Amino acid sequence: MDKAQLKKAGLKVTLPRIKILNILEASDENHLSAEDIYKSLLLNSEQIGLATVYRVLTQFEAAGIVNRHHFDGGQSLFELNRGGHHDHLVCVECGKIVEFVEEIIEERQKSVALEHGFTLVHHSLTIYGICPDCQP
Repeated sequence: MDKAQLKKAGLKVTLPRIKILNILEASDENHLSAEDIYKSLLLNSEQIGLATVYRVLTQFEAAGIVNRHHFDGGQSLFELNRGGHHDHLVCVECGKIVEFVEEIIEERQKSVALEHGFTLVHHSLTIYGICPDCQP
């Protein structure tokens, strides 16, 4: 995402927004907490406070730039909204998050909504388990 896209989302181009966006785009992790982003800013000697990080992430969420997730553990995690839908597997031991798309699950969720008279607007699926690295 560049400056023009920030403007298109209705946000002024500011140094904190650009720095936070750069961290989200460059990270090897797809899901970052505000604290993760703040620590990364500190490592790069950036003078952006944690409150600013939270405020920018909330603005990014409202503009559809990021998605916020509340996996078990209570901490909000943010990922760039790259379009398209995916679901998540979360390891209850180490917190590893794996994204996946499974058309059979997607179709079944749509049919369950229809069976109950719902028009599906949005959904999220998070499966909790133990990843291969944490299994005995």
